[in-house]
Amino acid sequence: MEVLYPRCAGIDVHKDVVMACTRVVHQRKVEQEVRSFSTKTCGLLDLSTWLEQAGCTHVVMEATGVYWKPVWHVLEESFELVLANAQHVKNVPGRKSDVNDAMWLADLLAHGLIRGSFVPPAPIQEVRDLTRTRKQLVRETTQHVLRIQKTLEDANIKLASVISDVLGATGRALLTALIAGETDPQKLVALTVGRRLKASPEDLVEALRGRVTPHHRFLLQLHIDQVDALHKAVAEVDKRMQEVLGPFQEQVELLKTIPGVSDVAAQVIAGEVGMDMSRFPSAAHLISWAGLCPRMDESAGKRRSTRVRMGAPWLKTTLVTAAWGAVRTKKPSYLGAQFLRIKGRRGAKKAVMAVAASILTGVYYMLRDNKPWKDLGADHFDKRDKGRVVQRLVKRLETLGVKVRLQEAA
Repeated sequence: MEVLYPRCAGIDVHKDVVMACTRVVHQRKVEQEVRSFSTKTCGLLDLSTWLEQAGCTHVVMEATGVYWKPVWHVLEESFELVLANAQHVKNVPGRKSDVNDAMWLADLLAHGLIRGSFVPPAPIQEVRDLTRTRKQLVRETTQHVLRIQKTLEDANIKLASVISDVLGATGRALLTALIAGETDPQKLVALTVGRRLKASPEDLVEALRGRVTPHHRFLLQLHIDQVDALHKAVAEVDKRMQEVLGPFQEQVELLKTIPGVSDVAAQVIAGEVGMDMSRFPSAAHLISWAGLCPRMDESAGKRRSTRVRMGAPWLKTTLVTAAWGAVRTKKPSYLGAQFLRIKGRRGAKKAVMAVAASILTGVYYMLRDNKPWKDLGADHFDKRDKGRVVQRLVKRLETLGVKVRLQEAA
């Protein structure tokens, strides 16, 4: 097999140590040397010096948790780095060791048998960290809200049954009064006077009649403090996000022209995909990387599964959410027509996944050509397949017992 990189190295990354193997072709002979280095900064600098002395030009490492990132940051200025998916470079069973893993990675890289994972530049990595942190903070906020509802149910306070938002203005007022020790339902209902509520005063009185103990008040105050702290943290993340996204604000504004894509969704797309579309040969490659296309699973001429494969979970969930927002708008659009067209044949889940793939396709061309979203129109499919639409409608009328005579309009 042809050797593409005669001087390369493979690194097996762990938490406290990295096992590195240099592979150098000298006079048609392969010379391999394996050494172990600490993952501390001094150890990684020694690793970089050793690789330079060996004349290595390309280095490959596995994406092991977050442990690969410090190694990447130290080596990226001196070598051509390749980040390998661990599932794609599994070694032969029964021959597993750190030394063998490093040697195996070096052999695969030398022959060009490793497909590198997408690693965005440092500014985009900062955006990605911020968007993921923000989502985790929002999830934690939701968990504390659920714990507040659980505590209220334990006290037999049916606040969630009469108020849509427990931590809204009305809910906050009632919770503050409950924590302060107020237990009279009539006085609690008096706090809701002047507020727009669907529940009647009688229902509110019965919903607020419970048994609130000091233990419940302690838990309610604890969770409310946590929610306030998380809201403050989210605000700080948003403020930092505006600073980091300053150089890319024009591209983010372009993404917001897509139906269903909000400010947060545009930020997530920018952080997960990046702004440089030259890293992906085509829009189909980007969709495959995101995991929004059917997997290829065929054996003996039979397709065993067409479910979408595992991809970028942070990006996929955001695109699916944006797709639901795009198809639920009242304004007719191409995305809405695509959803209805597929929903009748394949179901809503597959249809919304196809809409998400269409949104990502638009993202690819918008960022590549620096142009805003251009909707093809709700009648795009009718114009494209006019003959098939006519045949389908005629067949439908004939099944209803109606004879149809077609005539072109003037």
